Amino acid sequence: MNWKKVAIAAGVGALAGYVVKEQVANKQGVTPEKALKIAKEAFKKQGPISGSWIYMKPEELNRNGINYDVYRGGISKNQDGETSQYEFFIDSESGTIIDVNEQSA
Repeated sequence: MNWKKVAIAAGVGALAGYVVKEQVANKQGVTPEKALKIAKEAFKKQGPISGSWIYMKPEELNRNGINYDVYRGGISKNQDGETSQYEFFIDSESGTIIDVNEQSA
């Protein structure tokens, strides 16, 4: 009888731990690595990229009166023998690209 109670308690504890882990993972949003992967995939649709980077800590960005927590990063592309550099901002919760700017040399 004692072993049944211990087994049930362990099962309930494991289930509760799993549910909490899943809720924390869903609330965390997008990791910087995943954000960079999203940006690289989007840029690759217009041709190959030659380099990329991303800041690991989210920043606050205001666009059209709305505040976003975003990851800021950059992509380099070679086009017609010239290197073009782009800065991008990705929402840290949804993974949506908020803005892209071409950087001047």
